[in-house]
This record gives sequence, structure tokens and C-alpha cells, in this order.
Amino acid sequence: MADKLNFKIPKESMTIINEYKDHDRMLIAVDCIIFGFDGENLKALLIKRDFEPGMGNWSLMGGFIKNEESVDEGAARVLQELTGLTDIYMEQLYCFGEVNRDPGGRVISISYFALIKINGSLQLMKEHNPKWFNIQRLPVLVFDHKKMIELAKERIRIRATSRPIGFELLAENFTLPQLQKLYEAIYDTTFDKRNFSRKILSLNILKKLDIKEKTNSKKGAFYYTFDHNKYKKLEHQGLKFI
Repeated sequence: MADKLNFKIPKESMTIINEYKDHDRMLIAVDCIIFGFDGENLKALLIKRDFEPGMGNWSLMGGFIKNEESVDEGAARVLQELTGLTDIYMEQLYCFGEVNRDPGGRVISISYFALIKINGSLQLMKEHNPKWFNIQRLPVLVFDHKKMIELAKERIRIRATSRPIGFELLAENFTLPQLQKLYEAIYDTTFDKRNFSRKILSLNILKKLDIKEKTNSKKGAFYYTFDHNKYKKLEHQGLKFI
């Protein structure tokens, strides 16, 4: 402890630190693209902005980075403040640094996307007026937030071909038709039912359950669950989901 208290910055380092004063300073923010799936459509969670610039318009959830936190910690804090959730899938997307992107000042935004279960235990903060929007029918957004969502959609499509990130959007137990609906929403296309089922089951990463979902048909469809242990054993083989 004494060594830390008596630590002195070398003169050459002080020269570097003093030079910081000669450079422009700017704000660093994080913006979070939060995706969910309602069984039919891929959706993005937006809030009504309650301060200028852009007050009253729809926006991604974001905030400025605090001095004592990393950008990852800042993004996790923003997500928890809006959803009440921790330990969810989150990935850094892109740095948006156009000079005039934010009319309020020189702000660099580091964007993240997160995948959550819409029907999970969300504790959405009502003061932000959060609302889920179909990504095919988004409202007008502030700044460059629409571009952020478009880039996040592309990243999800890339990831979903070789990683099981889609299961982050589903309930723990799901049917093959429900899983197919999810992938069709991600890729904005349709898949042949038989071919899709054959492909997914051939990966050997799903565990079939002894219960059926019967709300959509009398025959019903068996529920499955994602087998994390099997996936980990096969991950090195470079599985292709689509």
C-alpha cells in the first residue's frame, strides 16, 4: 500500500499527460439495439426521447460513459436500466463518429446489439415510454439510429448462420415451426418446412421433449430445447445453421 501512495509519475510521463490538454475533448456514448422476437416478427425496442436534441422522437436506448466504467460496462448498465436484465447476449457492433451526427455536441457513439426474450421477465422502465417495433416498420429515428439498426440486422444474419444466437430470442422450450419462424424473420425470407427441419435436426444440438404444443393443430408439434453441452462438443466443426 505504501508503494502505491508514494508512487510518482516520471517527468517524461508528465510531459505526455500535459500534452493531453492541447487536444480536443469529446463525449463517448453507448447506444443499444435491443432485439426481441414475438413469434412472428423480429422487433426492436425503442424509447421516446425525453430531452433535447430530438425530444419526443423515437430513439435507441443509450447513455454517456462514466469515468469509472468501461464501454462494455456502460452498455450493460444501460441495458439493465431499461430492461432489468443482466447476463444477456450482447455484442459490440460499430463505432459511429461522424462529426455532426449529434446536434447536441461532439459525441462518439459505440453501438451494441442485444438479444432478449420478449416474453421473459422484463422490467421496462415506464418513464422512457419503451415500445417494441417490427423492424420492417420502424418509425422515424433520431440521428443515425436507423443505420445502427440496419447494421445490427446484418450482423445478426451473419452470426446466425454459424452460431446459435437465435436461441437467445426463444423460450427455453420451442417447436420446430417456432424455430423456423424465427429464422425466417431474421433473414426476411421463407424456408421449406421439411428441408429446414431436416437441416436443424441433422446438427444434433436439439433435445426432443415428451410434450407437445397443440394450440395450432390437433396433432401438435413436439417441443425441443437447445442442448448447450452437445453444441460445445461440436462447435469446433464449424456448424452451419442455415
